[in-house]
Amino acid sequence: MNLISPFKGLRPAPGRASEVIAPPYDVLNSAEARERADGKPWSFLHISKPEIDLPENTDPYSADVYAKAAENLARIREAGLLVRDEQPCYYAYRLIMDGHSQTGLVAGASVADYDTNRIRKHEFTRPVKEDDRVRQIDAVNAQTGPVLLAYPDAPAVDAILAAAAQGEPALDVTADDGIQHTLWVIDNAESIAQLTAAFNAMHALYIADGHHRSAAASRIAKMRHEQQGSAGVAPWDFFLSVIFPAHQMKIFDYNRVIKDLHGMEPSQFLAAVEEHFTLEPSATPVKPAEPGTFGMYMDGQWFKLTLNPALMPNDDPVARLDVSRLARYLIEPVLGISDPRRDDRIDFVGGIRGLAGLEKRVNSGEMAVAFSLYATSMQDLMSVADNNDVMPPKSTWFEPKLVDGVVSYLLD
Repeated sequence: MNLISPFKGLRPAPGRASEVIAPPYDVLNSAEARERADGKPWSFLHISKPEIDLPENTDPYSADVYAKAAENLARIREAGLLVRDEQPCYYAYRLIMDGHSQTGLVAGASVADYDTNRIRKHEFTRPVKEDDRVRQIDAVNAQTGPVLLAYPDAPAVDAILAAAAQGEPALDVTADDGIQHTLWVIDNAESIAQLTAAFNAMHALYIADGHHRSAAASRIAKMRHEQQGSAGVAPWDFFLSVIFPAHQMKIFDYNRVIKDLHGMEPSQFLAAVEEHFTLEPSATPVKPAEPGTFGMYMDGQWFKLTLNPALMPNDDPVARLDVSRLARYLIEPVLGISDPRRDDRIDFVGGIRGLAGLEKRVNSGEMAVAFSLYATSMQDLMSVADNNDVMPPKSTWFEPKLVDGVVSYLLD
């Protein structure tokens, strides 16, 4: 089986993309989605967050919600806002944010290669979130949320995508957040064959974002084969993905805020921090410029923390992440937080919100201390995945983000 496959994409009708595309299902809560979709009958939020069309107290995991998603997808297709390509295609997809540009490939990615770890993971998944995606995919008979993947250096693929992006786009729209989304259809048989062969030659792809969606796709494939007894390759043997070259992808810092000082006075806390870090007051907010350095904000004061150099060298790809170092030498021993997945004393702030976002959480009194981190690199991510390890929670924040509705993958 091929690592990737072209497919008959379902996408906005010409000139209608701005009415359709919407933020990913997992970046808005139900109330926010309801507000964003108000007066927008064709917004993809009616498919990805269908509880907005049901009474406000509706359980977002109820059967009615998934049935409404299927109903809304059918409604928007019948109205002609979403149309399906007649032949299997690949698609070049370009994102531009604040001058940063990255161009990737929309394709079906092989479930079999996900199952054998050729499509590599770096996070644990939560069963409740997997179950939600399985039910949604099954109900709408489509994968409507793309998995964000990265491919290793492949100049030939970069060149094909760059050439495809010279033509007339099928979609070119700037979303509410200012990010430009542009899509080109690749329906040339030679280009399709070249891309398929080039990806087949790759040793691995890497999940950047979308672990629950890819895990759900694997479960759907197994379930459908068991239900239908099909032995050949079926549409559900691939999952919707957008695959960017790793060297073009941008990871932001993913910072930490803590509710209290674990029973210590500020002076006691600072003394405990200095057991493993050099502590320097700073007159300006601290955005770390290199690994092993951290910013810390409390009581209206910024500090630069530098980890003791003797604690820096490490061949373990997980242990050498700055998120791991901060946890190992400060958050766990000093602040008593050993399980950041479940401890409600810790929260996480994406670097896109800036250092002002950290100050706001502390100045409000909601949090006692905030930490800014040096961003995880793509090389770090791939090293962890190649080692069959997982990162600590909230290690990566990718920008720019994909939106829902640009291309969907129907399972028929």
